[in-house]
Amino acid sequence: MSEQNVQRLPAEQLYQRELEALIAAEKDPIPTGWRMSPRSVLTYIVGGEKVKGVEITPKYMGGRRLVEIAIATLVTDRALLLIGEPGTAKSWLSEHLSAAVNGDSTKVVQGTAGTTEEQIRYSWNYAMLIAKGPCLEAMVKSPVYRAMETGSVARVEEISRCASEVQDALISILSEKRVSVPELGLEVPAQKGFSVIATANTRDKGVNDMSAALKRRFNIVVLPTPSDMATEMEIVRTRVAQLSAGLDLNARQPEEDMVEKVVSIFRELRGGATLDGKQKLKTPSGVLSTAEAISLLANSMALAGSFGDGGVSPEDLAAALQGAVVKDEDKDKVCWKEYLENVMKKRGSDWLPLYKACRELNG
Repeated sequence: MSEQNVQRLPAEQLYQRELEALIAAEKDPIPTGWRMSPRSVLTYIVGGEKVKGVEITPKYMGGRRLVEIAIATLVTDRALLLIGEPGTAKSWLSEHLSAAVNGDSTKVVQGTAGTTEEQIRYSWNYAMLIAKGPCLEAMVKSPVYRAMETGSVARVEEISRCASEVQDALISILSEKRVSVPELGLEVPAQKGFSVIATANTRDKGVNDMSAALKRRFNIVVLPTPSDMATEMEIVRTRVAQLSAGLDLNARQPEEDMVEKVVSIFRELRGGATLDGKQKLKTPSGVLSTAEAISLLANSMALAGSFGDGGVSPEDLAAALQGAVVKDEDKDKVCWKEYLENVMKKRGSDWLPLYKACRELNG
């Protein structure tokens, strides 16, 4: 299958040139099981440098120190837990850390209410199990099991959405650094380099709250929402360009003022006050994260490319904003209407086309 036709390539393929340049230029000690040194992993994540003629693009635009702590954790025998609001790039950072450390970010367990203990340990191909009995060929190894065997990084997404017995299975693996397979009389030890990167959403804290025993097995790094307007705008601009490059949107990148308007609206509704702090606002039920702002602008580009002239118009933006803000028809529609009339309408001629388009859609 051609890579051109793959909807979303893993990070290690998408940024292969950057990873190869960093590996070729390596001068520092490389931990066992890693492809490059911690310093090179940091360069890959924060970017902003040219290595062997290749521009290293920023993958995470946040606190550099947080990234250093995350990388240093993976050098030790402790697992890493990334916690934050939805849309704070937890999964994005987790994927890129795995890609840089091992060149493989695909050993992933997606945490849901339906995730089972077998998805953390191992399961069986039952047709082969009946035919041959318990044997290695009949075993279906989990991503965590394969990571232990190869001394690489496994990812567990949304760990707080997993039931307590699934979380408990992870406790024993992180404590003992081995998997017991009683059916085969096997004890499989983790190879050097094995680690786990888990993510947890602070909005899901009460779903299946992590036990103190599990939390003790992790170094916890809290990823904050972007601290200022300029940082959030830079993240949105960069990610929209990256996202749209892999899609056939047939549209131009949104103008700077469009990006600024979206980020302003999101920051104000998220924070419950206008940017100048002079006016209190009702907050809608949705999160309105940076990730949603990126998705919103990509959707606007899709509308512009499919049904417009390729340039994102106020009408395109209004349609995407309506879907992003109004999640709960009763509560959110009122919040959005008050914002339109009390804030956006009063911002002058520059905001007028967007205000009119939003008002028309909101009824």
